[in-house]
Amino acid sequence: MTQEGHIEEGENFHDSVVREVQEETGLTVTDARLVGLKHWPDKEGHRYIVFLYKATEFTGTIRSTEEGEVRWVEKSDLPQMDLAYDLLEILKVMDEPDLSEFFYTRKNDDGEWDKNFR
Repeated sequence: MTQEGHIEEGENFHDSVVREVQEETGLTVTDARLVGLKHWPDKEGHRYIVFLYKATEFTGTIRSTEEGEVRWVEKSDLPQMDLAYDLLEILKVMDEPDLSEFFYTRKNDDGEWDKNFR
């Protein structure tokens, strides 16, 4: 399951993950831990950073919200599903202990990007 959200004023990263997952799924995660980063530059040279957290322990019952449908699926079914852009790459970083970053670099001035792992 992946969730996206924003950090509220005065909130730390960990607590924002727990809050966002609860708001968007109904689940309360109890072991959220930072496992990687996704980042890319914009045209002005600013860098966008996404913190990748993983949790395997939770309480509650999964539910959909206005954010969209939420449901459990088999991990092996993901490659055949219509997923958010680059979700499989994000999961690779989250699952492979030797990886900690997924990032884009500009391939050329035509807006093409290379995907990189480290």
